[in-house]
Amino acid sequence: MHRSEGRILVTHVGSFPRPPRLRELLIRQERGEPVDETELARETAAAVDAVVGKQLDAGIDIGNDGEQPRVGFSTYVARRMRGFGGESRRPAARDLIDFPDYAALLEVRRRSAAKIANAPQALAEVAYADLGEAARECDLFERATTARSQKFIERFMTAASPGIIATTLLNAHYDSHERYVFALAREMQKEYELIHSRGLLLQLDCPDLAMERTRLFQHEPLDRFLQIVETHVEAINRATAKIPADRIRLHVCWGNYDGPHTSDIPLEAILPLLYRARVGALSLELANPRHAHEHKVLRRYPVPDALLFLPGVIDSTTNFVEHPEVVADRICQAADAVGDPSRVIASVDCGFGTFAGSELVAESVVWAKLRALKEGAALASARLWGRGRP
Repeated sequence: MHRSEGRILVTHVGSFPRPPRLRELLIRQERGEPVDETELARETAAAVDAVVGKQLDAGIDIGNDGEQPRVGFSTYVARRMRGFGGESRRPAARDLIDFPDYAALLEVRRRSAAKIANAPQALAEVAYADLGEAARECDLFERATTARSQKFIERFMTAASPGIIATTLLNAHYDSHERYVFALAREMQKEYELIHSRGLLLQLDCPDLAMERTRLFQHEPLDRFLQIVETHVEAINRATAKIPADRIRLHVCWGNYDGPHTSDIPLEAILPLLYRARVGALSLELANPRHAHEHKVLRRYPVPDALLFLPGVIDSTTNFVEHPEVVADRICQAADAVGDPSRVIASVDCGFGTFAGSELVAESVVWAKLRALKEGAALASARLWGRGRP
């Protein structure tokens, strides 16, 4: 995994808005409506190609396929694995309960979106019997990147963690949450190893490690939630045992929506447990106004020497375009907390298109934000390596 040697590298968390027609086709497919598979394949390939080009134009160093082929960052697995059906009844987040008028506003925004709180559930033993769709996604990304003279320094592919699958596609089959999580780990290991075998960094998306404190486990004692986090981290370690740690990124967040977030668990409570994950990089939100101060936590719980840190310095839920000086300040705060700027790679808080149709940021603004990320990283690089203002 590349380090920021001499300048701050820039990356992001994974998802970007899908073109309107692709978004429509993916949502219709998820609903079980007939779609033209040839058209879907054509739209998907064009979207992947376009999003790769836009990342490179914005100056992204470490990029991916924008999750264009997927209806949702976690719910896509219901198509790829056996054992899912019916509908989950996922509880609302605590802050949506406390602020019902905001919850009503969010519901209106997501009226035509992919399934989020009502995804399928596990009705039988889960099994990943066919890696064809995962392989085709890797193929599309490979074609889109090799066709260009301009290249990413490194490429990554996202995949849902066992824990976020278990807390989004709820359990209606296994006799315990733990058994369900480890069954998912056993099967998702196949997708993780496929991604690694294709020469891509594996990014595990794990919002469950923070977000589910206010959702599925909001009524549990804190100690019980921390036990859940330990279990989910252990499931990650089992599922990735054959992949070198320095080929894995771990993304954690508190939920990608512009809500109050007043019940979020503090980073301090979970950070020591996150460090138990056998990974090479940790991605955390630091632009989110409820968590922007938590770079200070890294001083009390220092980032292990072998771990790279990917701070979110761009918010993924608002249409404000951050000033490059603000971005540079955030990067420098993170670098100061880590103690080594070469171990810091500037990133975004979360994805811009985690579920088809639930985007909060206009597409043109997304790319303006990424250009600001690049410009802010250049300013930070000049400060951190003592070269004066670029």
